[in-house]
Amino acid sequence: MGQVTIQLQIADRPYRLTVSSEQEPFFHEATRLINKQLKTYSDSYAFKDRQDLLAMVALQYTYEALKNNTEVDEEQEKEVVQRLLEIESSLNEIEL
Repeated sequence: MGQVTIQLQIADRPYRLTVSSEQEPFFHEATRLINKQLKTYSDSYAFKDRQDLLAMVALQYTYEALKNNTEVDEEQEKEVVQRLLEIESSLNEIEL
């Protein structure tokens, strides 16, 4: 599919991006989530400017992404170890 130009509003500022049409819905959803979290932080905490809020949102989502990647890696490692044990068991049966 082709490229599309979209305009997103984050923290009341417009951002124009060119993305693939497959990516477009993800960028819109990401924008919605960022703005929702900005509102949550602005309602809950004192801040000097929107930059503070944006930094906190970036930190939160980066932390969550890193944590999820680690959890996925650990789960994949468990699956690989389990599969290797099964293969080893099968090989041991053949050797007998």
